[in-house]
Amino acid sequence: MIVDGQADFRSLLMHHVTTHWPEATITAYDPVEAGYLPDEFSGAGNDIVLLGDQTGDRDALAILRRFCSTPNFPAIVYFGRVEDEAAALRAGADGFFERDGIKHNALTVHLSDILASRRRASSTGSLFVGDEKTGIHPLIRGYRFIKKLNATNHSGIYLAERESTGEQVVLKVLQQVPDIVDSIGAFDRFLQEYELIAEIDHPNIVRIHDLGVGDDHAHIAMEYLDGGDLKHKLTTGLGKLQAVSYLKQIASALARIHEVGVLHRDLKPGNIMLRSDDSVALIDFGLAKRMRLRMELTDEGEIFGTPYYMSPEQGHAENIDHRSDIYSLGVIFYEMLTGKKPFRADTAMGIIYLHAQAPVPLLPPRFAEYQALINMMLAKKREDRLQSAGEVAEWV
Repeated sequence: MIVDGQADFRSLLMHHVTTHWPEATITAYDPVEAGYLPDEFSGAGNDIVLLGDQTGDRDALAILRRFCSTPNFPAIVYFGRVEDEAAALRAGADGFFERDGIKHNALTVHLSDILASRRRASSTGSLFVGDEKTGIHPLIRGYRFIKKLNATNHSGIYLAERESTGEQVVLKVLQQVPDIVDSIGAFDRFLQEYELIAEIDHPNIVRIHDLGVGDDHAHIAMEYLDGGDLKHKLTTGLGKLQAVSYLKQIASALARIHEVGVLHRDLKPGNIMLRSDDSVALIDFGLAKRMRLRMELTDEGEIFGTPYYMSPEQGHAENIDHRSDIYSLGVIFYEMLTGKKPFRADTAMGIIYLHAQAPVPLLPPRFAEYQALINMMLAKKREDRLQSAGEVAEWV
C-alpha cells in the first residue's frame, strides 16, 4: 500500500515496485483527496506500507507513530526529508528513504529484506489471534488452525481442520474494509454468489463446505486442493496435451458458473488450483474481486496492479459480461502453450493499452492449429469472441 498526497510520487513508487515485482497488487491512497485513514485502520492484508511525508495538514510522523503503535501492523517504509530519518526510525519505521533521492536497487533490496524478515517472524496470520496452542479463530468456531496458506488485501487463507469430522479444509476469512462504500452490501453479494457456487456439483469447481458471516467478517470453508496452483505449474512448463486438457476443464467450469449467472471476474493462473489427480478447480469468486477492482480504479481511470489477464473492457472500467472471462481464459491458454504472456509492458497502463490495441500475437508454428481459437478468445470486441465458454471444446 502506498500512502502519499502527491500523485506523481505515488506513481513513481508504484513503478519501482511493479518493475521488480510485476505481479504485485498495489493500493494507492491519497490522504489529501480521500481523507485521513480512520484510527481503526489496521493495515490488514498488506505486506508492506510505503508512507510518504506529504499528508496534507496532518503530521506524517504522527501518522507513522500511530501506525507503528497498532498491533500486527505491516512493515512500514517512510519517505521524507533527510533530517526526518532519525525521528522516523525512532518512531518504528522499518526503513527510511529520502523522498527526492530514491535509487531503484537500494529500494527493492531493502523492501525484499523487510518482507523476508517479516515472513520468518510470522508463523500465523493476524486473522488467527486466538489460542496459540489450538489456533481456534475467535470469531469462527469449529475449525482448528493448521497453517497460513496465503493473504490478500482483505482476507486470510488458512489450512484448517473441521473439529467435527477431522477433515482438512481451506478456510478463507474476509474482513470488512472501512473505506469501501457499501462493504456490508458487498458481503451480502459475496455470500449470495458462494451460495450459488456451493449448490453446483462440478468436477472443476471447488467444493464449498460452509459459509458464514459476522458483523465485520465473512468466511468460507472449502475443499483443500493439494496440487498447488496453475501459476506454479506454469513455471515447470506444460506439454501441449496437458495445456489443452486444462483449457477444456476450465472452460467447462466457466460454462457452468455462467449458467447460474456468476462471473469469475478474476480468472488467472493463481485462481486455478490442481488436485493430486491433475484435475483443475476454479476458486476465488465474488467479493475479493469487487473490492480490489473498486480500489484499483481511481477517478482518473488509473489501474494499480497487474492486469495481464484483464479483457479490454475490464481494463477500461466498462461493464463486463461472461465474455470477459472467455478473454481471460484465452490469455491463460496462450501462456500455457508458450510459457509467455501475450502482452507485456513496463507499466500496468501499458498492458491495458496492448490488450485493447495490439494485434493478437501469433503462436509458434508447432501450435498453429490453435491460432484460430486464440484469435476468437482474444478478440478485442466481445461480439467477435466465442460467445460462450461451452464453445471452447468444439475447437480443440
